[in-house]
Order: sequence, then structure tokens, then C-alpha cells
Amino acid sequence: MKERSKRYKESKKQVEETKVYQLKEAIGLLKKMAPTKFDSSVDLHFHLNVDTKKSDQMVRGTVVLPHGTGKKVRVAVFCKGEHEKVARDAKADLVGGIELIDKVAGGFLDFDCAIATPEMMKDLSKLGKVLGPRGLMPSPKTGTVTNDIAKAIDDVRKGKVEFRVDKQSGIHLSVGKVSFSEDKIYDNAIRVIEALNEAKPASIKGKFIRSLSLTSSMNPGFMISA
Repeated sequence: MKERSKRYKESKKQVEETKVYQLKEAIGLLKKMAPTKFDSSVDLHFHLNVDTKKSDQMVRGTVVLPHGTGKKVRVAVFCKGEHEKVARDAKADLVGGIELIDKVAGGFLDFDCAIATPEMMKDLSKLGKVLGPRGLMPSPKTGTVTNDIAKAIDDVRKGKVEFRVDKQSGIHLSVGKVSFSEDKIYDNAIRVIEALNEAKPASIKGKFIRSLSLTSSMNPGFMISA
């Protein structure tokens, strides 16, 4: 087993392993943990009561964090014609059509979010095996396949993030940085929890969120009352 650092062991002292914390209390304790050498991400980890083998229980959606994610999001826009000027005016990091698709097919993945116009999706479909596993494939369900390129870019810049359940029935999402105030972390976290509950499949009976924890990078986590 990997030997934990002195900093981690000090942080661990603040966590009661069998205790289920209220969100505000956990955020306060997390902010007091021994700091890392970088601005750590604050993350929520959900374990859901879903069967991912059933198509009607594949939980997926988007949520706009009130205070953003705290990190610069690199946006790639797959489009052509007049949409290219719109994308560049909206400060997209990468803009292009077939040439950008070919670049990504060749291994380029230096972006965090992909947006595409509907007319590009036929050509973009060949990147499904590249973008899909990384959660980067544009989709109408998440508002990333659209002709309103400017709005899509603006939403991402404001803190719009996507969530999608994995094969282990988990969802993992950043809700800010340790440098955020406690109130900002709380607002973002509550909005994510609300959005996830709103996305509960109709076929799920009983408790939807089996467990929930709050963590920061390289630190122990807190079990949270969902």
C-alpha cells in the first residue's frame, strides 16, 4: 500500500470515517485541511441506485455552476462558413471544420469541451471512439450540438458542465476550487445535487443517491448526507 504523506495524515485527523456530514460542515472542514502546493479541485462523488445496462437509467445532463469551475475551459468548435466567424468572435480556443476533425483524428485533444453545428455531426461521427470515452462528443442533449454557437460558448464559459453516469453507477464532478469561499462551494454543490435529482429516471423507485462524498485533490473525503 502506498505510504501517505505527512500532509495527508494531518488532514485525515479531521475526518470521522463513520460519520455522515452535513454539506456545510464538510466544506468548512475541507477548507481547513493542510493545503497542497496548487489550488486543489473540490469534487462531488455520487453512487447512484441505477442499472446502467438499462437504457432508461443512463443518467446524463448538464448544470450551470453559479460560480463557475475555477478553471479555464478550452473550447473547440467544429463548424464551417459563417459559424466560424461567430465562434472566433465568441473567443473559442479552436475553430474549424474537416481540417480540425482530421487533426483530432490524428491524436490532438488539447481541449476540454467540444461544440458542433448540426451540419458537422455526420463528419464528426467518425471521432466517436476518440471523443466518446473522454466525454467530449457533442450532443443535442447537452446543448453542444447547436447553430447558436455564441450562446453555447457563453454557457460553457459561465460554468456549464456535463454529468454522465459511468459503468459503476458513479458520477464525479468538480464544484470549484479550494480557493473559493465556503459559500461559493456550497452554492455550486447544491446546484449539482439539485440537477442530479431532477435527472432521476422515472423507472427508479426508492432512494436515488446511494452515497455521496465531498473531496479535494490529494485529501481524504467526507461522506455527505444526500
